[in-house]
Amino acid sequence: MTEQTLSQPQKEQRPPMSRAAKANILFGVGVVVLIIVTALMQEVFLTERNMVNVARQMVTTGLLSIGMYVVIRSGGIDLSVGSTVAFAGLLAAGLQETMPVGAAIAIALSVGVVVGLINGVLIAYMRLQPFIVTLAMMGAVRGALFIYSETPTYATDKFFLKTLGAGKIFGVVPVTFAIFLACIPVVWFFMNHTRSGRSIMAIGMNPETVRLAGVNVRAQTTLAYVICGFFAALAGVLLAARLGISQPSVGVAYELDAIAAVVIGGGILGGGGGTVGGMFGGVIALALIDNVLNLFNVQSYYQQIVKGVIILIAVLLRRKPDS
Repeated sequence: MTEQTLSQPQKEQRPPMSRAAKANILFGVGVVVLIIVTALMQEVFLTERNMVNVARQMVTTGLLSIGMYVVIRSGGIDLSVGSTVAFAGLLAAGLQETMPVGAAIAIALSVGVVVGLINGVLIAYMRLQPFIVTLAMMGAVRGALFIYSETPTYATDKFFLKTLGAGKIFGVVPVTFAIFLACIPVVWFFMNHTRSGRSIMAIGMNPETVRLAGVNVRAQTTLAYVICGFFAALAGVLLAARLGISQPSVGVAYELDAIAAVVIGGGILGGGGGTVGGMFGGVIALALIDNVLNLFNVQSYYQQIVKGVIILIAVLLRRKPDS
């Protein structure tokens, strides 16, 4: 080897792009292409009316995704959120006939917290599998809400309907969407700048290491499911306010949308990946996909197939290298 060769600076070798980074780029490019193609083919796509409609419709999935993100970061999953949405909506609308609307909303939110608490205790303290526990809870809550009311309930409070459900800030931003947006930085701060939030993320990566560090893993895992239950109930309340009616059959397969949004945004089933910002991007992407499919009059069962395929692709692209 010559002296000239030794004196030449070696090029810095960049680490290869991770599979997760490639997935983020792929989904980002896909959404941009989808927006461009739809805007060219559908004149109403980028109108203010349609964008406001998209904002309103993403609230339910968005709030469910916030709670699902917290649970998935803890290494778990919650399949009961759809049933919780329906029960909270029924209570928030139906109880208005016998009590002030604030009390009705508080009771509805409390039901979500109780459902999350039961899930968390059974999973963290009884050491049962999250999939089995939340699947059982999904059926139990659905049965309980049908016992409460087999028919739709209608909201009657003017504040609940006109301000919370149909109100707009500055005449443009829906109140429900503003509430969802306000939750994003709160959850981001909780997950990244509080002991409980950082513990929940660490539990999803290695619960034994977290336990050895002195963290109460059971309590923090339970907290993750309580948070998920709360946001599911909040989603149900706001959905009932927007529609003015709540039905026992609402919320079926909503957990699929929430899981899809989290996974699209970088979440890894089993814990260890994803950010609040990525989850928010996944919610936006999924809302745009739903809106595009509706504009092209794609039937609902085909939409479910599309979402299922998206989840499979996202999971495959974000799987761990040694899997």
